[in-house]
Amino acid sequence: MIVDCHTHAWAYPGHLSDEFVNEANARSRGSKLDLHIPPEKHFRAMAGVDKAIVFGLRARHSGLAVPNEYISQYANAHPDKIIGFGAIDPATDPIEETLHEILNLKLRGVKLGPIYQNIHPTNSSLMRVYAFCETHRLPIMIHQGATFVRTGPLKYAFPIQLEDVAIAFPELRLIIAHLGHPWVTETLVLIRKHPHVYSDISALHYRPWQFYTSLILAKEYGVLDKILFGSDYPFTTPEAQIEGLRTINHFAEGTNLPRLSPDQIEQLIHCPTLQFLGLDSA
Repeated sequence: MIVDCHTHAWAYPGHLSDEFVNEANARSRGSKLDLHIPPEKHFRAMAGVDKAIVFGLRARHSGLAVPNEYISQYANAHPDKIIGFGAIDPATDPIEETLHEILNLKLRGVKLGPIYQNIHPTNSSLMRVYAFCETHRLPIMIHQGATFVRTGPLKYAFPIQLEDVAIAFPELRLIIAHLGHPWVTETLVLIRKHPHVYSDISALHYRPWQFYTSLILAKEYGVLDKILFGSDYPFTTPEAQIEGLRTINHFAEGTNLPRLSPDQIEQLIHCPTLQFLGLDSA
């Protein structure tokens, strides 16, 4: 089974500010991004995977305001394929009210982005979110790494800051997005230490050297089995991510550089994401 653990759905205009979209396009490698991703477009894009986790993001500081109802309606319309995560902006949203809304909407996890939300990852408001999610067995996808948003403070983005969270909430399932790039080594040593902390490889294949060296380092640390498959659609696609994985060894051709084996590559594509996150039962 292929599960894309990192995809977005939202409307533009409506859920994203012009400034966010303009900054995204300024870093889009020369091609304009189509960031209007309503459910029907998202569903078509997921044709090549068996299941997809989908979320918006709520971060007033960065111009993101995707209603949880929007994601819930989509997920509930396709329960056999789409798994919806809710979102909360701990800097502006009422914490308990929003978290109970996520439960009532039958969303199955939570998306956070401290760098987008202009909040330290161990701020007291966020610690309340982690506690609630541990109690209610809601996995968290957290963007703990760099961003193109100019006003997103990098000081809040270091993955190692999540160790305090992992120690305080040992049963919380936590996924660090994008291998926490560029702080990949921090992410790898963190997921090696803590049983329920994982990471994903979304949006990394288009930096092929970093992608290759990151996964070779993950192999050396013995944590390939804690890395989840994801695309970061619409910024890239599941097919492009799979192609990036299956061609990852091209840097090693004709050299003594290390490689991923074909089995290791396929295990990354077909990793048991739902089992890891406790989402393998209805």
